[in-house]
Amino acid sequence: MPEAMPRPAEQPLDRPAEQAGRRPLYRRLPLRQILCLLPLLVVAVWVVQHRSLIGSGARQMFTANPYWLLTAVATTGLGWVAVSFARQGTVLERLPARRLFATQFAAGAANHLLPSGIGASAVNIRFMTGCGLPPARSSAALALYFLAEATARVGLLLVLLVAFPEALRLGPLLPESVSGTVVAGVVAAAGVLVAGVALIRPVRRLVVTFLRTALADARSLHMRPSRALALWGGSLAFPLLQATGLVAVALALELEVRPAHVMLAYLAATAVAAVVPAPGGIGSVDAALVIALVAAGAPVESATSTVLAYRFITVWLPLIPGALVLGGLVRWKIV
Repeated sequence: MPEAMPRPAEQPLDRPAEQAGRRPLYRRLPLRQILCLLPLLVVAVWVVQHRSLIGSGARQMFTANPYWLLTAVATTGLGWVAVSFARQGTVLERLPARRLFATQFAAGAANHLLPSGIGASAVNIRFMTGCGLPPARSSAALALYFLAEATARVGLLLVLLVAFPEALRLGPLLPESVSGTVVAGVVAAAGVLVAGVALIRPVRRLVVTFLRTALADARSLHMRPSRALALWGGSLAFPLLQATGLVAVALALELEVRPAHVMLAYLAATAVAAVVPAPGGIGSVDAALVIALVAAGAPVESATSTVLAYRFITVWLPLIPGALVLGGLVRWKIV
């Protein structure tokens, strides 16, 4: 009879996890997995803080025309497509289309969590550097996008102001001192910025290097008709689609304002609200839109309802799916 193998000694139940051959819990959760869950946590906190606004916007949806609301949803989705084209137009390299669109969708969620577009900018820079672009060129592409989008938005605003000079009546709403204060604040901020760049040598060197890179890339891009068309076409289509979404919501709620005046109110409000560094324009865009719609002739109650419903579609509805996509992009090391 072969000799029986000795039975191993039983392991004590209270032995630490390292001695049992298992890693402790905090070692089994890498940093990237924690970062995947971070957007959802931040969104949950944000939703709790703004639950009253979200509820008000959702209640407006039940009394609106569903077909116009679907139009607003469609224009919101097409807006991400337009931004994807504009982002592609800022670089010579071909970016992966599906990942680029997913990144813009995720950047929309990140943009509503950090002020002044910092969230969206960080996501796009991470995406472009992950595609092989150096950080300097990624930053230059980001600056070119902002320049093209701002130029297109202001250009549309000026065209509508010339076509409908009497559309906005801000005189009864804002005191005369407000416009002077805003202009003085903008001029002072610009003066401080220029003085800082001129007097601080490291900052001046950094700005000069950045401008050289940006100008060289811009010249190269405009030598490629496909890139120039993508950049300026996407930059022009994005504010148009956003304004069309507000028009659709206004028609859904039967707001008695002409569609062209609603578009003008949107462009004017977003241009003014861009100065206020609020996450996703929460508060600043809402207030500016209400004021602009009232200036275009809408009652205060109807303007408020329209803005709440519009922001529900464009901000609050895509927020959680955008956070999920952002977490997935972080997990897959795309951003």
